[in-house]
Amino acid sequence: MTVPNPKSHPTALRIGGLQPLTTLDYPDHLACVVFCQGCAWHCRYCHNPELIPATPDPGLPWTDVLELLDRRQGLLQAVVFSGGEATLQPALPAAMRAVRERGFKVGLHTAGIRPGSLSRVLPYCDWVGMDVKALEEDCQLITGVRGSGRANWASLDLLLGSGVAYECRTTVHWGLFDCQRVQRLGERLAGVGVKRFVVQLARVGRVLDRELGQAPAPTEVSGLWQYLGQLFEQFEVRG
Repeated sequence: MTVPNPKSHPTALRIGGLQPLTTLDYPDHLACVVFCQGCAWHCRYCHNPELIPATPDPGLPWTDVLELLDRRQGLLQAVVFSGGEATLQPALPAAMRAVRERGFKVGLHTAGIRPGSLSRVLPYCDWVGMDVKALEEDCQLITGVRGSGRANWASLDLLLGSGVAYECRTTVHWGLFDCQRVQRLGERLAGVGVKRFVVQLARVGRVLDRELGQAPAPTEVSGLWQYLGQLFEQFEVRG
């Protein structure tokens, strides 16, 4: 007889926050966002640093999510699991199934920190926002973790092969990127078959690495955006 793992039950999901309504986090859908606690990377521009520690405390109870969904039947269309890094939690697949059973679509924001963990939840996803941190060889500069580029790009390969709807997005802080790096990144993404790419300009009001500060955009940036717009079926700059 197989004994269920209590860590894989939805009630074990460590939740650091809950956004009841958003029009931005799942394209063309009204959604709520479940912010999962814990992340193994320390991205220098991270604007949710309070979600990085993998605390044992479950935080907000899973029943709060279910009660919100029950109240908003007929209004909300989707639930987005974000973070932190949601795929690090063993309870995520069961939580996604519970959401689907209530008739909602499932979105995921992820950096693919562990490709194996991403592969376990992709079958339950209707849409994925994939954070491509940088060129594979440059990811450690962003994350502070050796080998993060290999994991990030292996997860991108899994996503592109899954058939799940997606967008790839890269957060750009001009203290960590220049136009040449962003251009090479876009070219490599287009080369592996990415169709939808978003550049998110980093928020600098609250970041993990406070030494980053403000960094002005390069003067040639408008030409870069025009060039990238020619590489992808959909390209957007946010922020």
